[in-house]
Amino acid sequence: MNKPIKRAFLDTKDGQIHYRMSGEGEALVLLHQNFRSSDEFYEIIPIFAQERCVIAMDFLGLGDSDKPPKMYTIEDYVKTVILLIDSLGISKASILGNHTGAYVAGEFAVAYPERIEKLILCNVDDFGEEGKAAISRKFEGLTIKEDGSHLMERWLDRIGYIGSAELNQRLVLDDLKCFGYPWYAAWAVADYCLSFKRKFCLIKCPTLILSGIEDVKQVERLLGLEKLENRRFILEVIPHSKMVEIEGGTLSMMNQRPEEISELVIQFLNDKNNLK
Repeated sequence: MNKPIKRAFLDTKDGQIHYRMSGEGEALVLLHQNFRSSDEFYEIIPIFAQERCVIAMDFLGLGDSDKPPKMYTIEDYVKTVILLIDSLGISKASILGNHTGAYVAGEFAVAYPERIEKLILCNVDDFGEEGKAAISRKFEGLTIKEDGSHLMERWLDRIGYIGSAELNQRLVLDDLKCFGYPWYAAWAVADYCLSFKRKFCLIKCPTLILSGIEDVKQVERLLGLEKLENRRFILEVIPHSKMVEIEGGTLSMMNQRPEEISELVIQFLNDKNNLK
């Protein structure tokens, strides 16, 4: 029987943070990608909650969290993770981050090594200057249009690999909650990606890298990039890490492949041999 998922808000000086929480035991924090929310983990939370206390937050500026009064950096987002786990009385947690969430999770491991048990980084790309420019072009074109055509544009943007109108509806709803506001998380990633390898080489905790094979192609298409660097570069940045490629894993693999991903993550979390 699935454990209930509690939804709640945390008050901060920059607005309320919405989060979901389920299960008991050692803490596992889930951090979502840009345009999404904690809904990205809706299918996988009940699986993790059988063994862990799972917390999935909406970043400020995304999902049902408030829009912050300033542009946020990845370092700022890390501080909100600390605020949340402190409010829940959690002194140490494992963290899984996907795309934007992966940069936040990695920075957390660097800034607060004493607060992290194990780290799971999903779909980390080395964008560089070209990628930063591509992110800028992409988000400048995403605006509310008088004729409402942006609604159909967002529906069609991912339908080719979503495979489900119901899931696509959830993604579009998250999308539209961001329209008309600054692209907080996108700009945070664009700036952070220029220096993240220098930071990530300081990560010392046990680290699992997950990469969706189709995800890479979809990021290239969405940003108009010819080819992203092979994601295996991360193994040189974090030499003690282990990488698993998810065959057929898309940008929505957390929703589409929860059983496969949770099995890999739980095995990693429960492995006592990879402790420091």
